[in-house]
Amino acid sequence: MKVRVIKPAMSLSSEINVTPLVDVVLVLLIIFMVLTPLLEKDLTVAVPQTEKVDAPQVTETQLVVAVAADGTLTLNQQPVALEQYVATLKAALEGRPKKLVFVTADGRANYGRVVAALDGAKAAGASTLGMMTDELQ
Repeated sequence: MKVRVIKPAMSLSSEINVTPLVDVVLVLLIIFMVLTPLLEKDLTVAVPQTEKVDAPQVTETQLVVAVAADGTLTLNQQPVALEQYVATLKAALEGRPKKLVFVTADGRANYGRVVAALDGAKAAGASTLGMMTDELQ
């Protein structure tokens, strides 16, 4: 009896075959190259038109509420206590056809105090509120 040994035509290889990996990477590269220009779209934003107007001069007939840095309120340069603010402003608005109140605040003023001044003006019956700002230097 003869023993025959059958050898495989190829020996077993324990190396990683990178050909499919390279194929997948190239396909992904082509997909990203095609899709990237399509992803860059502009967003349109509607920006309101502005115009240069001269600053209106404050007259005695206008109501201007100022909030100082320390939180004190003034109505037309007359100090007003926070507790009396709504009642004083309501009395000043009575009999006026335009219920317009301008509010200006110091840059160091507490934000909550400014909001309280705006809310108080609405509670006093102001129909329109305007914010006055200083021009930037």
